[in-house]
Amino acid sequence: MKKEKEEELEVTRLNKFISHNSNYSRREADKLIEEGRVSINGKPVTNLSTKVSINDEVRIGKKLIKEDKNRMYTVIMYNKPKGELVTKNDPQGRKTVFDSLGKQYKHFLPIGRLDYASEGLILLTDSVDVANKLMHSKLERIYKIKVDGEIHPKVEEAMLHGIELEDATSGAHEKSKIKSMNFEPFVAYKILTNNKSFSKLKVAIAEGKNRELRRFFGHFGLNVMDLKRFEFGGMTLNNLPTGKSRYLTKDEYKDLRSFLNSKDD
Repeated sequence: MKKEKEEELEVTRLNKFISHNSNYSRREADKLIEEGRVSINGKPVTNLSTKVSINDEVRIGKKLIKEDKNRMYTVIMYNKPKGELVTKNDPQGRKTVFDSLGKQYKHFLPIGRLDYASEGLILLTDSVDVANKLMHSKLERIYKIKVDGEIHPKVEEAMLHGIELEDATSGAHEKSKIKSMNFEPFVAYKILTNNKSFSKLKVAIAEGKNRELRRFFGHFGLNVMDLKRFEFGGMTLNNLPTGKSRYLTKDEYKDLRSFLNSKDD
């Protein structure tokens, strides 16, 4: 009976409620709770495992923390290593990002994907709306790429102006049903190393279609040897170690809320 009542009242952990409805991070919320500065319905609380419902009155000091339904979501960042799949389950028993993240994130949705051989930034959220808006946005995705050959003028021309391919199967997964693909001009690119043995680039694109970069370079006979995404919409890995995750910072949440509340994507 108690469980049914909690679900009906949308019970939320107190630190999560505070971080999603104020400018405090979860860590800062925990400190406020430990210091006895948070009250629920007029009574101070210090237990970090305390939960609240939408009917509770939460205050930090005298300031009332009001629920903003647009902010009641969680987004985490994960630095995916090579050799993990961005999926809930794999029929072949290969390791997935959820095996590394743990059971508490089983209900989260990945925002876009990185293939088995790629690494870097993956965002995950417990909100379908947030996931959909970010996945279908034109926010910049920035990658570092290594290919097994030279970046010749035709490659640069396609990066600058885009290219439409009837056959975009080079670099695609063997079971992919997507054959043709239209590649928009890259938002930006920088060639870091360029020679016949291998080349390294930093590229920014505004989409994240099915193996888009592998297909693009594959068309020019360039096999992608390494691919790492390190930024998505201004949110960056920074020093997050491979295989580790973190919550967004309060500044990242602030920028994300501004984007989600805007009409343009």
